[in-house]
Amino acid sequence: MASFRGYRIRSRDVRPIRHTPLLLSTYQGRNHMDAKILGTLALVALLPACSSNQPAANAAPAAAPTSVGIVPGSQEDLVANVGDRIYFDYDRSNIRGTGPRTANNMATLDKQAAWLQKYPQNNVQVAGNCDERGTEEYNLALGQRRADADAAYLKAHGVAAGRITTVSYGKDRPVALGSNEDAWSQNRNATTSVR
Repeated sequence: MASFRGYRIRSRDVRPIRHTPLLLSTYQGRNHMDAKILGTLALVALLPACSSNQPAANAAPAAAPTSVGIVPGSQEDLVANVGDRIYFDYDRSNIRGTGPRTANNMATLDKQAAWLQKYPQNNVQVAGNCDERGTEEYNLALGQRRADADAAYLKAHGVAAGRITTVSYGKDRPVALGSNEDAWSQNRNATTSVR
């Protein structure tokens, strides 16, 4: 009798470990799979060393991506490549403005209309916003007129009316904080969002 850490072990209690064919084949299969994985990784590591830095002479130039990681037709695409907002002069809701921020309104809306025609599956919401001056009721009404003017322009340029909804947030959602002309001019806007 042998002892192991205070336990007595009799020879009849010790049985040899038997490898069944199933266990042996699984073990051998794993080694074979490991070899395949290592071979694949080595091949992938060697590919850059074998590639040429010279482009093919007859290869067509690759199209420039709009922006890295941006899904075409998404809100991010609209913001990055078209523009999601137009600006308004003080106490105005007409598209043609006279200020530096309002000069590109029509160009932005033209790009939005073209973008919406390119992605007919997208519906949008136009939100009218105002600066902090004035009463809540007045700014809600002014914001609605701004959203309606934006939507009317898009509809007049081929976007179906059923794809556009409008809402006014008045002065409740400023994009710039501050009580100065720079902040106010940023907060007088209509913002288009994909829905």
